[in-house]
Amino acid sequence: MAFKKSSNKLSQAALLKHIIKRCSSMGKKQQQHYDDVPKGHFVVYVGENRSRYVIPISFLSRPEFQTLLQLAEEEFGFDHDMGLTIPCEEEVFESLTSLLRY
Repeated sequence: MAFKKSSNKLSQAALLKHIIKRCSSMGKKQQQHYDDVPKGHFVVYVGENRSRYVIPISFLSRPEFQTLLQLAEEEFGFDHDMGLTIPCEEEVFESLTSLLRY
């Protein structure tokens, strides 16, 4: 059982590294879209209309947000140029992020 837990933590760490690398690699080719993103934050797109949200990087370590990231990977993958898209209704995303801020 301990092996499974350790393996799960390893995969979460690898996923977080991949996401951070992906977010930072957008850099120069999409710089004009990210000039308003403060240091320590990143952009995600949520809902059918792909509404743009700027959220703290600290959310990446939260289990609640990691669940959303896993859903995003399953539905969209991370190897595309459309930005990190979260498959979630905007109202649900806003509720979750408001809880994570505390």
